[in-house]
Amino acid sequence: MRKLLVGASAAAALALIAGCTSSGNDTGMAGHGTMTTGAPTSTSAPAAATGNNADDISFAQGMIPHHAQAVEMAKLVPSRSTDQKVLDLAKRIQQAQDPEIQQLTDMLKKWGSAPTSTSSTPGMDHGGGHGSAGSGGMMTAEEMKQLESAKGAEFDRMWMQMMIKHHEGAIEMARTELSKGASAEAKALAQKIIDAQQAEIAEMQGLVK
Repeated sequence: MRKLLVGASAAAALALIAGCTSSGNDTGMAGHGTMTTGAPTSTSAPAAATGNNADDISFAQGMIPHHAQAVEMAKLVPSRSTDQKVLDLAKRIQQAQDPEIQQLTDMLKKWGSAPTSTSSTPGMDHGGGHGSAGSGGMMTAEEMKQLESAKGAEFDRMWMQMMIKHHEGAIEMARTELSKGASAEAKALAQKIIDAQQAEIAEMQGLVK
């Protein structure tokens, strides 16, 4: 009789130990499952929420005044030139860059950054300390005065030489955006600027005598 009681007690003890071990494993597995499920959400959310970086902001804030000066230069042409090719080119530049200024402004608003002034004076702080980026290839106030006082063939030559330099600066800025920026929209605009302004440089180089 005593042997039967001892055997029954041992069997009960083994069953209890097995139940505790199984419960502990299940709890551990459930805990790990919860952690695994939650991890991807916490790591992927910031990337989806941002979509831009400081280089995108610098590009937009620098390109707005840069484009504004190109538009200002284009507006000088009708009253100073009689060359139809120069007149047509100036019109195309204005028609292309006015909407791009608005697009850049809208991007900055979307990113929560203050849109910059469209002042075309180089050396001004274009917001966030990016004035130097925006001045690439831009004309000085003195150069703009010289351009405004020119007429006819002299104006055409001076205008195209200045615009070539101006376009080269914009292309450099756009290439920096392509290599360092994160915004798909800003990088697409940068590539558009490169393509358009390289073609315009080639056109002006063919016209300059």
